[in-house]
Amino acid sequence: MARANAEKPNMGLTNWKDAPQGKIYPFDVVVAKNYLSDNELAQLQRLVSAYLDMAEDMAERQIPMTMADWETRLNRFLAATDREILQDAGKVTAEIAKSFALSEFEKYRVKQDLTYESDFDLLVKEVAAKYHAG
Repeated sequence: MARANAEKPNMGLTNWKDAPQGKIYPFDVVVAKNYLSDNELAQLQRLVSAYLDMAEDMAERQIPMTMADWETRLNRFLAATDREILQDAGKVTAEIAKSFALSEFEKYRVKQDLTYESDFDLLVKEVAAKYHAG
């Protein structure tokens, strides 16, 4: 939750729908992946890709799997790649994290609204500059 911070540039987000110049919206701040660095995103992509490749291989071999089986396989996969496995669903629920991010966004939005320049604002400035330049 520490990454969502109204005092940081772009509220701590590294990725969002219209990044880097676009306005930040509530739906952007509740996606944990949007706070990851490029390196962290690349790691996540490789991890997910490897796990899905394994799952696809098992499906092609028609190995029946229950949700409990998938949980066991995921934990083994994470352990094999030296990844931390959250116990008891972690300390922070998704609802708490979402609520925190939205409360930080409410503080951030005030600043954003004062400084944000839309495409229209930028076009008006450009036209005005050309007009005054003669």
